[in-house]
Amino acid sequence: MQIETPQIVDYTALAAKIKEWGRELGFQAVGIADINLHDAEERLLDWLARGFHGEMDYMAKHGVKRTRPAELIPGTLRVISVRMDYYPPTVKDGWEVIEDGSRAFISRYALGRDYHKVLRKRLEKLAQKIRIEVSGFSYRVFTDSAPVMEVELAYKARLGWRGKHTLLLSRDHGSWFFLGELYTDLPLPIDESESEHCGTCMACIQVCPTQAIIAPYKLDARRCISYLTIELKSSIPLEFRPLIGNRIYGCDDCQMACPWNRFAHKSLEPDFAARHGLDDVALAELFGWDEETFNQKFSGSAVYRIGHEQWLRNIAVALGNAPNSIEVLAALQARAQDASPLVREHVAWALERQGS
Repeated sequence: MQIETPQIVDYTALAAKIKEWGRELGFQAVGIADINLHDAEERLLDWLARGFHGEMDYMAKHGVKRTRPAELIPGTLRVISVRMDYYPPTVKDGWEVIEDGSRAFISRYALGRDYHKVLRKRLEKLAQKIRIEVSGFSYRVFTDSAPVMEVELAYKARLGWRGKHTLLLSRDHGSWFFLGELYTDLPLPIDESESEHCGTCMACIQVCPTQAIIAPYKLDARRCISYLTIELKSSIPLEFRPLIGNRIYGCDDCQMACPWNRFAHKSLEPDFAARHGLDDVALAELFGWDEETFNQKFSGSAVYRIGHEQWLRNIAVALGNAPNSIEVLAALQARAQDASPLVREHVAWALERQGS
């Protein structure tokens, strides 16, 4: 009987190769973290207990699997964390769009194609390169698609530090990037965490339209415009509607105000380029899209997940905040009797706000 010789792996050399392969695949940074998230677990449980997650029940339903990678995927020893820039190469300045209340502001990450598929495909390619080196290698790929503490793991993997707005920050790339993870059973050497470089800056806290960043590193999602326009499926609370302005999908104010984004890089990925002129388009035009047009325009886009009804709800609020014009009033009146009670409610509010 032939006895197989155990494979001897130089994990330090392998870690270096993984980082090199990752860069070749288009990731701007690759790091390796252990799975000890005890401190993050305490903060998460406190955040949930305070109800800051609002209607995002998925934040609580998996319990501590979010902070215990080995319980989510048994056998996990390390997490390979990756970072990919997404800021579109040619888009109208975000502040210019926000200042023109008749235009629609869509979060920069959602102007192009859905990032989930792009990152997953690259991570799978990275995993296959590792498999060639190590037989019997086990892994799972994640991109904002499971109970994973992405920012915390990226911080531990030295991809950046958690800013006061709770997003990951990099001195070389700001915060305009996506994160992805590869859970693995390989005992790879880990990277040291990045030190914090926010200092006394409070720009992100001061600029937030709804004051959702209630203290440094603490976000009440229920007040966040990204939550209100994307995660919240019901009626938008009256107190927040005027503060939303013309932001119809997400909000980037805290990122646009962050000094570290002076060092951000434009993305070279064609999939992240803005589509359909969405970086500079009139609210009234978007409000005229029927469901078929919405589905066609946003096929393969992150925006598709909110659906046409919620899309119209958001635009109705933005039109209520827009400068008064014949085009705005006509767009709202055309949907005053919309089939959706949710849309009708927000259109009625907008018409009243427009003095009609």
